[in-house]
Amino acid sequence: METTKKTQKKAKPSVTAGSISQSYKEYVLNHGHPSSVFIFCKEIGISESTFYEHFGSFEGVERSIWLDYISKTKAGLESDQSFEGFTSREKILAFYYGLAEVLKNDRSFVLYQLKGREKQFKIPTFLKGFKSAFDEWIKSVIASGVVTGEIARRPQLDERYHILFWAHLMFILQFWLNDDSANFENTDAAIEKSVNLAFDLIGKGVLDNAIDFGKFLFQTAKN
Repeated sequence: METTKKTQKKAKPSVTAGSISQSYKEYVLNHGHPSSVFIFCKEIGISESTFYEHFGSFEGVERSIWLDYISKTKAGLESDQSFEGFTSREKILAFYYGLAEVLKNDRSFVLYQLKGREKQFKIPTFLKGFKSAFDEWIKSVIASGVVTGEIARRPQLDERYHILFWAHLMFILQFWLNDDSANFENTDAAIEKSVNLAFDLIGKGVLDNAIDFGKFLFQTAKN
């Protein structure tokens, strides 16, 4: 008796926001920015309606990609049981090192997105969610550092430290983009040296002495 063999069709992998984001990164690196959602969806074999179930636009895809970078970085830090015991300086160092590792896997796409934006002061739309997530994280680290005394409490100024660290992060990203050293060793050194400098400035010491001296000069000038 012959056994009837039924042809089994392989189930297509389900379409997710992550799979669309991955296809988008591959598309722009191979073809440049897609001219329309229709063309992009036709290229990757999904319907437009499926795309819109997850994203409202290509900008939404890009925001999601960058939010994923920071989410993966934070998840990596939180998986380290010793992380909570780190000082604020150590937490920020670990964050920058972790982010550099995450971005290294997508370096070509990051280059595509950030190259040529060095002199633009306006934050690109795709980075706005990333910035919000970073601001939230860095503010908590700074607040913890103020409580422990690692970061100096300075009226009005300490509330703006997160702005300085965003500028610092952008410096690190641009440095990394232009780094051609093996395994990006120069970036690692830049991270360490610049974070140490930042904490020399926001910690108790040099800046406080400069402020005190400025107050002294102001008072003496009045007299």
